[in-house]
Amino acid sequence: MKDCNQCGKCCIKYSNGGLSASQSEIELWEIFKPDIYQYVSNGKIWVDPKTGEKIERCPWLRKEPNQEKYTCDIYQDRPEDCRLYPTNIEEMERDECEMLEPGDLKDKKQAQINLDKFMEDSRPACE
Repeated sequence: MKDCNQCGKCCIKYSNGGLSASQSEIELWEIFKPDIYQYVSNGKIWVDPKTGEKIERCPWLRKEPNQEKYTCDIYQDRPEDCRLYPTNIEEMERDECEMLEPGDLKDKKQAQINLDKFMEDSRPACE
């Protein structure tokens, strides 16, 4: 499994209504990050603050100039859905994640072990 190359496929795919934020995340944004909170409406995220309509692409996703690379303007404050992605090999395969290598698909069980280790800093600890 390769490191993330910031291809943006996951951000593009899921930002169109495929993401949610917890009530606690929304409350924190409301208090500490009003610039993010302005894109929340009725518990839904990435809603245009002027029109109230769902935004087609995450407002925080930026394509790097002259590169096929994306960055997140709210990376440290991104929703848990984003922090936890990817969760499993099947999801990565379906989403055409560029972290996958051919060997990962030959041994999905080992690939999942590798992914879990890779993502351990992003995921809550199991109790």
